[in-house]
Amino acid sequence: MGIEVGARRVREEAAAAVAAAGDVATLEQVRLRFLGRKGEVTGLLRAVGALAADERPAAGQLANELRAEIESLLTSRAAALDAVAGTARPRAAGLDVTLDGRVPRLGARHPITAALEEIERIFMHMGFESVEGPEVELERYNFELLNVPADHPARDMQDTFYITDDVLLRTHTSPMQVRYMREHAPRLPVRIIVPGRVFRCDDDATHTPMFHQVEGLVVDRGITLGDLKGTLLTFARAIFSERAQVRLRPSYFPFTEPSAEVDVSCTVCGGTGCHTCKGTGWLEILGAGMVHPRVLENGGYDPEEVTGFAFGMGADRIALLKYGVDDLRLFFANDLRLLRQLRAH
Repeated sequence: MGIEVGARRVREEAAAAVAAAGDVATLEQVRLRFLGRKGEVTGLLRAVGALAADERPAAGQLANELRAEIESLLTSRAAALDAVAGTARPRAAGLDVTLDGRVPRLGARHPITAALEEIERIFMHMGFESVEGPEVELERYNFELLNVPADHPARDMQDTFYITDDVLLRTHTSPMQVRYMREHAPRLPVRIIVPGRVFRCDDDATHTPMFHQVEGLVVDRGITLGDLKGTLLTFARAIFSERAQVRLRPSYFPFTEPSAEVDVSCTVCGGTGCHTCKGTGWLEILGAGMVHPRVLENGGYDPEEVTGFAFGMGADRIALLKYGVDDLRLFFANDLRLLRQLRAH
């Protein structure tokens, strides 16, 4: 398959670039070129979504193995460069260079960054495309075209950061539903996720004024609520545990009908009941539902011909559950003790 040829090329180029890196700064540029958000390996993962369904698992595994191989090459080269720098360091007055050296403190991805990247990888393996949208958004896209009524509480000043009367900081990544559909209609299928920062007037243990959300949208002929549940079950088992279960509870969102709150079996007790899940065995992780016909129309699709589902999850909340943290604000306090502890997970 084409991705095998691409992986072979990336592997050869990465090995050559790592070997040629003569200092730490150059090595970091090599890391970004191949493993960064817009790097070569990420590009291969994005290409997985264009493959036939039976080819995606093997292609995804190949891309992940390539990522691990390049990370190993980078780690080995960094150690070699550090050793060379240590032997080349001149003897200073009063400094005994025969003593053991200090172990450098290695950085790592922030827990929320790691959670976002893992969420993206999981959905890309399922054939989703990852797209981005503007953080400064028009009220029309943020509310009106998503079927949010003019008198909905979310439009009030105490919930939304308005810049002008019709320009605001987006309160969710959902505006990209209509933006993407309008750009691509009537092409089918639509299968996207939209990771990014969003902003709301919240500040407590489980909410912050700025947080990270991942929107999901699928539109095609014959899409059902069963497709939504199956997708979310696959996601939950990939990110939490192979034994994870999900359940859908009726709810209300203006842009979906029917709508549901989605719970996952408790990541601590496995569903038997504990303090974390308040004895219920379930933890809420996201909201979802079938795309409202009016939203499909606003996006340029005929609701008589196609259906779709959408979901929105907080990547910060996913990180809370994965790392067992009980206060979202800790992620933004930059306490190195906490970040080092979470790096070990």
